[in-house]
Amino acid sequence: MLTDLFKLSLNNLRRRKLRSWLTMLGIFIGIAAVIALISLGQGLQAAVTGQFASLGTNYLTVQNAETGFGPPGSTAIEKLTDHDLELVEKTRGVKTVSAVLIRMGKVEYNDRISFGYVRSIADDEFKLKEEYTALDLKAQEGRLLKIGDNKKVLLGNNYAKDTKFGKGVQVGKKIIINSEEFEVIGILKSSGNIIMNDVVVMFYDELKENLDIGDEIDLIGVSVEETEDPAVVAQRIEQAMRKDRNEKIGEEDFSVQTPLEMLSAVNQILTAVNAIVIGIAMISLVVGGIGIANTMYTSVLERKKEIGTMKAIGARNSDILWIFLIESALLGLVGGIIGVIIGSAAALGVSSIANSFFGGEIIKVNLSIPLIIFAVGFSSLIGIVSGVVPSYQASKLSPVQALRG
Repeated sequence: MLTDLFKLSLNNLRRRKLRSWLTMLGIFIGIAAVIALISLGQGLQAAVTGQFASLGTNYLTVQNAETGFGPPGSTAIEKLTDHDLELVEKTRGVKTVSAVLIRMGKVEYNDRISFGYVRSIADDEFKLKEEYTALDLKAQEGRLLKIGDNKKVLLGNNYAKDTKFGKGVQVGKKIIINSEEFEVIGILKSSGNIIMNDVVVMFYDELKENLDIGDEIDLIGVSVEETEDPAVVAQRIEQAMRKDRNEKIGEEDFSVQTPLEMLSAVNQILTAVNAIVIGIAMISLVVGGIGIANTMYTSVLERKKEIGTMKAIGARNSDILWIFLIESALLGLVGGIIGVIIGSAAALGVSSIANSFFGGEIIKVNLSIPLIIFAVGFSSLIGIVSGVVPSYQASKLSPVQALRG
């Protein structure tokens, strides 16, 4: 019996194809938005989490207050100095400290010019190994820098592509950085960090000389002893720097961050953004539900004689109720399925474009089965809820009234 009612409801929707499609429009737009935004948001969070995880939990960063957007330390009004470096190095629990410079540089190759970030790396063997581990730097071509290399650099993965200079830079080739020639010793593996895919890496002293930088540091990288709690060591560094600068708690013009703190802050921002955008997308579902309710009300009015005829030949109130309820549920179900397909395609498209533009897997689409099931189930529920009242009204029509129209 239920199968017959299902077939009858399906045929009724087919007879009104245009109205059915227009009714489902609000549903599948809403579901598509929810699927695309949640899967992209979760993928972005996973990529960010993976990036911070690669830093290691025992690696801290110290930098002065920022004034704009850019790599850490590059937009600080007052730079850190060698004095700050020595102060951090003397703090209990600190294993190694490395001065880091991150600056904009002019890079020339193949008679073309590109401007990008140049990052320093420690020119001490022990510190160099710590930085490679902390930054998760690995060579895709050639090798990493080692102590003794002179006028040699590492390039981010995007330099190997033909988008910057008309042709990719190869290991062994010469490039010019701020009018000074360097040999490319290695190309780094693609990273989830946008900056590292477009960075030039060279030794600290060479970068300092290349850019004629005085006694200033953009960032201090701190490796913590394995037996120490990074959060506790971070507090010790803060206390030492506050005392040295004569600053009160909450008035610091510097920050000491652990990867976990940075990850937590980024995740809070991403979660808030996802919640707001998904809330906006849910409005489409509410509008879609109203559309289904409106369609079902109209359908009841148009089909009064049909309802009267069915009741006259023995159809029960429950049969009429089920017919209209199944119709509204099908509108929600089909709208949800189409929405999932559109949303998935949109998420994959956006991810592909973003990753192609920035290089590396910046956004990974996280299409989970539970999310898809929830989306389709929720859209079906909206259809059912939207059709309850019209279906009930249709089932309560008396045969005489219905046949009169």
